[in-house]
Amino acid sequence: MKNPGFVARMGMLGALATVLLSGCGGAGQDGAPSAAQTPSVAKVEQVDGRVQPASADQGVPHVKSRHVGAIPIPSRIRLGALKQEEIRSAVSDASPRKLVGLARAVDAAPTLQQLQWQPVAGGGQVAAISVSAEGAHGLRLGIVVRQLPGSAVLRLYRQAAPATVFQISGQEVLQRIESNALAGDRSLDGQTWWTPDLGADEVTLELELPAGADVAALDMALTRVSHIFENLALPTQEEFETKINDAMPCNRDASCENDYADQRNAVARTSFVSRGDAYTCTGTLLNDSQSSGTPYFLSAHHCISSQAEADTLETNWFYRSSSCRSRTLSSRSVHRRGGAKLLYSSASTDTALLQLNDAPPEGAFFAGWDASAQAKYSSVATLHHPAGDMLKISLGRLGEQTTCTAMSQSGSFDCEGKTGNYYEVYWYRGTTEYGSSGAALLNSAKKVIGTLYGGTSSCFNMSAKEIFGRFDVAYEAGLKKWLAAAPADASNQRVAVHRFYNNRAGSHFFTTNVAERDYVIQRLSDFAYEGVAFYAQAQAQPGSIPMYRFYGADSGAHFFTASAQERDDVKNNMPQYRYEGIAWYASPDHSANTSPVFRFSYKQVPFYTINQAERDFIIAHYREYTYEGPNYYAWTNP
Repeated sequence: MKNPGFVARMGMLGALATVLLSGCGGAGQDGAPSAAQTPSVAKVEQVDGRVQPASADQGVPHVKSRHVGAIPIPSRIRLGALKQEEIRSAVSDASPRKLVGLARAVDAAPTLQQLQWQPVAGGGQVAAISVSAEGAHGLRLGIVVRQLPGSAVLRLYRQAAPATVFQISGQEVLQRIESNALAGDRSLDGQTWWTPDLGADEVTLELELPAGADVAALDMALTRVSHIFENLALPTQEEFETKINDAMPCNRDASCENDYADQRNAVARTSFVSRGDAYTCTGTLLNDSQSSGTPYFLSAHHCISSQAEADTLETNWFYRSSSCRSRTLSSRSVHRRGGAKLLYSSASTDTALLQLNDAPPEGAFFAGWDASAQAKYSSVATLHHPAGDMLKISLGRLGEQTTCTAMSQSGSFDCEGKTGNYYEVYWYRGTTEYGSSGAALLNSAKKVIGTLYGGTSSCFNMSAKEIFGRFDVAYEAGLKKWLAAAPADASNQRVAVHRFYNNRAGSHFFTTNVAERDYVIQRLSDFAYEGVAFYAQAQAQPGSIPMYRFYGADSGAHFFTASAQERDDVKNNMPQYRYEGIAWYASPDHSANTSPVFRFSYKQVPFYTINQAERDFIIAHYREYTYEGPNYYAWTNP
């Protein structure tokens, strides 16, 4: 039964020769500073959509294949089934988001340092823990992370399929925890890394420590499990008929509306964790005024309102039938598990804007938008995932503008008047449900004009109204900072600095060159990719400092320095190092949006980290590393 008032709804060998690590010009060359431009917002009211091209960089996938000959024997935790009355009670008392999983405490779990550690080739150690829960359709493990080596490797897999793993570096996990802290969340939730959902009743977490790392220095514990009680996996042929009927019968299959062929490729079903419970909503990929390809993602504030929640975000793209009313799933369906950065979230229009950490798949559509007020009675549509179901479409007309109260814990709210931050919408085909929350409202030009807040319509009450937050109001309140940024000065663009650990040399390697990154991953097995270390400037700016790069042919180690004097000393006194030019540019001073990059020295080779937790861990547990303090300043976001 619904609550009183409204409720929320929830290239090529020749090219590669230029990026070899042995000093063939992978880094840039010295250059003079150029004039910087002050960031500004362009006056933009409408933006058209664009398609994600095949040439777009898809980043480094976390899902990998591996040899299964040396899988560690795991410690095991077995949880019983959730009681059906517990699920029913939780669903009836649920927040406006579509609840699909419940938090379960794991009181008897050993800390990760208490696991059965085994030696591996190269001098490291590995251990694993397997968690199973009867009747679960998925499990997400909540790992409280306080101390972890940045060069550790965490792998997630099923015992039934150990050759396919989700792999992430310790550095990436630490960065996610730190992003929560920088957002002001130092609570238990803010210190928790939630593993992705593999859609099974058993999952194994494996942790591999590099040579020299002390197990006793770990401070990590499995404290909670999010038990997914609804099947969010892409359904099999046998399951499809049941799954496609989860939504109300009047909801129309979006594959039947070819007029919205582009727009339906902009929509993803989302799943995420909030305080241990799992939810699903709907979100839409947005274009910006420069068609930059930045993966801005629009949803509802009542779905995601914190960085800790955004960090757990998973998206299902092209989650729809293969053709109108077919009983087969689209073969294009793609699951992304990379999380997101929360850029903006406001209850005043129930709007959330995120930036996805993973690139959208090829063929995804960056939806256009219209930041002007819309006329009453105009035609509108929404594409959404009711009850977490396959993509549906609802068609209707715009009603009055209105003012709405804040949403209660149960998801109810009231609206009145003919002005305000929201639109009334009346459907003549289809409706919305829990799980539809955050879906974009499209005008007759198929541009985004709102986000779904809630309502009382159903297949049995089509005359009831739905409420959408006004995009134009949210745009003026903050979204334009990202969606309508003035044309960027190409000389002032930030680039990702990718980090590798060179197991043979025992040192780290950094590069901003995507082709070099991919070459190292594909060809040099001694290098372990650890993710993006930080962001720097691609070209010189007034006051910026260059990072100089050297290559040691005898050791295979790379040497980076921001000091011109040290650069000259290495050139003159260390003939084993070959100078390769400038790798990137950074800031010599701290500002509101930069963070210090800390420097250590190990065997006369510098190591850099922007992560304070990693800095503290190295100081406390790696005595062979000499801490030299902050060396320069860089950025944690692009």
